[in-house]
Amino acid sequence: MRNRILQMMWHGIGFGFAALWIIPLVWVIRTAFLPKESAIDSGWSWGWTFDNIIHVWNGARFGQFLINTIIVSGGVLAVQLITLTMAAYAFARVRFVGRDLLFMLFLVQIMVPPDILIFSNYQVLNEMGLLDTKLGIMLPYFASAFGVFLLRQSFKQLPYELEEAARMEGASRLHILSRIYVPLSRPVYMSFAIVSVSFHWNDFLWPLIVTNSDDNRLLTVGLAMFAKSTESGAQWSDVSAATLIVSAPLMIGFLLFQRQVIGSFMSSGIKG
Repeated sequence: MRNRILQMMWHGIGFGFAALWIIPLVWVIRTAFLPKESAIDSGWSWGWTFDNIIHVWNGARFGQFLINTIIVSGGVLAVQLITLTMAAYAFARVRFVGRDLLFMLFLVQIMVPPDILIFSNYQVLNEMGLLDTKLGIMLPYFASAFGVFLLRQSFKQLPYELEEAARMEGASRLHILSRIYVPLSRPVYMSFAIVSVSFHWNDFLWPLIVTNSDDNRLLTVGLAMFAKSTESGAQWSDVSAATLIVSAPLMIGFLLFQRQVIGSFMSSGIKG
């Protein structure tokens, strides 16, 4: 009986924290579909409408912002998967002088906040003529120290005998990497992909500094510009509808693939 009471207590605490997290989301969704006259009313209203979503979608270039965000998030992830795979394999299986020291220096990037490098990255992009371009947004994130560390640990856990057997059959390093290491580390790739896409989908400061035109702005920057506009600054229904447009793709993706998402994080634990 005592264990059951403790279990119910912990469940109650967990549901309480979940409620604290979900209340703002429920408020945004409710306000996004409320008529404008009901959004600022203190009472409860059962009315709903799609006019706010339509008005916001037509009032700003959210379609272009959505395409830009998909291109940037997908492009960064695609390049990262290549770079971190090569680097992780080199640090895990290739022996060369100073490997451990170089890896430690490489991990220093994890301890350096990205915001510190904004000024230097901006100067480099300015000299390269990549300001206000999608490539300029993506370029500083093509390498990920966190991803290399995560994947290196996964590669080191795999039995080295698999690679030795493949070499006995005449397989090249690239063949071994693509046929053995990558398939066996799929949960780690899935976990890193979720973290990477979520980060770049919600990134705001760097795209705000680099971009100046609607043709290259991302959803987060477009939302901020829309919320600060004189026509929508006091319209909670419009701001909530715009917020829902920005966050809905990630929420829908999680709801559709929640089993794969949770399973990937449970299967990608780091050992040793």
